[in-house]
Amino acid sequence: MKRSDLKDLPEFYDRYINKSPDVELLNALQISIDELSEIPLEKWKSIGSKTYTPGKWTIKDIIQHLIDTERTFNYRALAFARGEKQAMPFFTEDDYAFTANAEGRTIEELLDELKIVHQSSLSLFRSFTPEVLNRTGKGFKGDYSVAAIGFMLPGHQRWHFEVIEEKYSSLSELMKAD
Repeated sequence: MKRSDLKDLPEFYDRYINKSPDVELLNALQISIDELSEIPLEKWKSIGSKTYTPGKWTIKDIIQHLIDTERTFNYRALAFARGEKQAMPFFTEDDYAFTANAEGRTIEELLDELKIVHQSSLSLFRSFTPEVLNRTGKGFKGDYSVAAIGFMLPGHQRWHFEVIEEKYSSLSELMKAD
């Protein structure tokens, strides 16, 4: 199944799904793993714990958020795949970020964990048949399919990596000026 094969895009998550490449789902998940080797690691490390405005997450917080979100949505995909009828609980991403202690870890550690989580996602989605990918479940903002979750994951990463490029890159340039 390709991203363009999705019938209904769930509200809010559509912005992430549309960032996913329009390729077969397993290829999209593999691309998200491959994209980790393309990040400008030294640039991100030079930014350190700086944020583009007070109250925003650091780059480490963003990577931890990607890890936490992917784990949360893998659970939802599994629950929907197995026919869960209960609505999935909401998770408050800011609360998770506040208690995660991402700043106590290195970017390399976080990226290694993200890659492992991505590989786990790939294994999970590889186990789903086309019928299972079309199953839906209840999220806090409505129903969505297992496949929609699958395409949301790589798009979510791209979304946040674009935010880092657009809003944090100038911090690296400021560091050079000091």
